[in-house]
Amino acid sequence: MTKVLLVEDDADLVRALSVNLRHEGYSVEWARDGASGFDRAASGEHDLVLLDIMLPGRDGFSILESLRKGGVGVPVICLTARGQEADVVAGLTLGADDYVVKPFSVAELLARMRAALRRAPATSESGSVELPGVRLDLAARVARREDGEERDLTPIEVDLLLYLLERRGRSVPREAILADLWGLDRYTTTRTLDNHVARLRKKIERDPAAPAALLTVHGVGYRIP
Repeated sequence: MTKVLLVEDDADLVRALSVNLRHEGYSVEWARDGASGFDRAASGEHDLVLLDIMLPGRDGFSILESLRKGGVGVPVICLTARGQEADVVAGLTLGADDYVVKPFSVAELLARMRAALRRAPATSESGSVELPGVRLDLAARVARREDGEERDLTPIEVDLLLYLLERRGRSVPREAILADLWGLDRYTTTRTLDNHVARLRKKIERDPAAPAALLTVHGVGYRIP
């Protein structure tokens, strides 16, 4: 049974979500504050974490940052009531796999959960790849740049790289990437993908403003040469 950790301080929301998630066959554990949420998320016992941003004791951004720095690759979907683009970008930048803005429908959340869980196995792929100015160690989730810097890659960044590397030399439409990696057409926008690409370029490109490894194909999508 797929184990989901719900880190959320709104008891009414937790009760409603728990009923729906269990009806869909998920096992649900609840952590109601930031401290316990981090401890449970870092345990490695869960297949997916639903992480509220505004929490008592410790906010979701801090939890997410510590998880990723500690090498915890469990898929994380951020739940936020804010909705401002800066908060969404911050979550993706820190390593969130996706986000849902409150209020949201259960159908939307379930679709995003299925997509995140479907992507998760791809992060175990091994091998290293040379791109202009960078060597990617996909098993260790590390980008080693020619200037000597090493940058950690999030699970979704590795999945995106693997997806494009499998289609190396081809221009891949944004819509195809979203459908195949996120499994969503209705709920995920191209802005989600573009935010991930912008963050990834800061890690792997000599000059993110003039990318050489992860190219934009204007009017289409992206390509790895």
